[in-house]
Amino acid sequence: MINLLPLTGDVSPAVRTLGWDWAIEEACQNYVAREAVQLSENEAEVLLQAADTLYDMLVESIPDPISDAFLQQLAIPANLWEIVRHSWKDERHWHLYGRFDLALTPEGPKLLEFNADTATSIPETSVVQWASLVATGQTDEDRQANGLFECLEDQFRHWRTLNIDRQATLLLVHLPDSAEDEANCAVLAEAAHAAGFADFHICSVDDMKVSVAGEDRGIWAETAPNQWQKFDFLFKLVPWEILAEEEPELTADLAHLQLTRDVVTANPAYSLIFQSKALLAHLWNQFPHHPLLLESSLTTLPGHHIRKPLFGREGQNVAEIQPDGRTSTEVPGDFAQQPQLYQRWAELPADAQGRRYQAGVFWAGEACAIGFRREAGLITNLSEFVPHVLV
Repeated sequence: MINLLPLTGDVSPAVRTLGWDWAIEEACQNYVAREAVQLSENEAEVLLQAADTLYDMLVESIPDPISDAFLQQLAIPANLWEIVRHSWKDERHWHLYGRFDLALTPEGPKLLEFNADTATSIPETSVVQWASLVATGQTDEDRQANGLFECLEDQFRHWRTLNIDRQATLLLVHLPDSAEDEANCAVLAEAAHAAGFADFHICSVDDMKVSVAGEDRGIWAETAPNQWQKFDFLFKLVPWEILAEEEPELTADLAHLQLTRDVVTANPAYSLIFQSKALLAHLWNQFPHHPLLLESSLTTLPGHHIRKPLFGREGQNVAEIQPDGRTSTEVPGDFAQQPQLYQRWAELPADAQGRRYQAGVFWAGEACAIGFRREAGLITNLSEFVPHVLV
């Protein structure tokens, strides 16, 4: 059973008091719960340790060499294979962060999936849930397992050190017309700035220009009217597989610039290996019956299970399959035609109102922050974000 602590007060003044006005975003405020999940320090430590162990398992499971058959099984677009392999072999292509979604079960935490490429909910986790405690007068930093911003700063600093031959200029791009993605980029930009990227710019991916020839070779953005600037580092809150499918020419140019070291991109192309839900089936084969894993397969399972597309997003097209084979719930979406993963059902813990809770644990060099999403049904991108408090 999930136990909740009511949170009173307005989040906005607390966030502004922290000096993080850029984290204020209407949609974010409106879906952050006014209560917090109560966790013991031991429960929080178990979640953090689970994420660290899972990341090590993911890395260990990647075959050497990475074969065409493996990438094909993961449904990674063929026009990304070269850059996936290249970034995996060259440590200068650094994985900044991702978010593990975990089910808290009586047997301990279980991996539902790893959002390794373009994980969001950064403002809610790093800023707003802390501000929720500040708004109630609780300013003890030990009341929350939340070191996300500091770890992001460390990750950006390390990425910069690995690529010291490049100028510390960072372009952060996001999908067009997405206030949520722009807010996530704003937090990342602040962390990068604290890590030494004094020159950064945020814009829609549609406003980024890419050239692979002549003096203009590189990536560019209009930072002021009629003022274009070249950037050596790129952070893209745009999924690699969407780029590959919808913008093959842009993808080819970006891949070329990675290979020639004109641009270094995060999260790197190899994060797509972790992002593919087919890797969950691979993990189950590599570590059968591991206590942190749920049985997962690329072919249908008997009994109660979940079906989800390999590169689905925001909970779209996830379906609950009952033991009799009947689909009892399916989230509408745009990814039904993708290859599917079948994963053993995990019952999420619930509160007194019957709402179910999914834990999200951010990894940024190490497991560093916890947050929760809740919903009466299946968890989606629109599910309410719930802060936590250590008791």
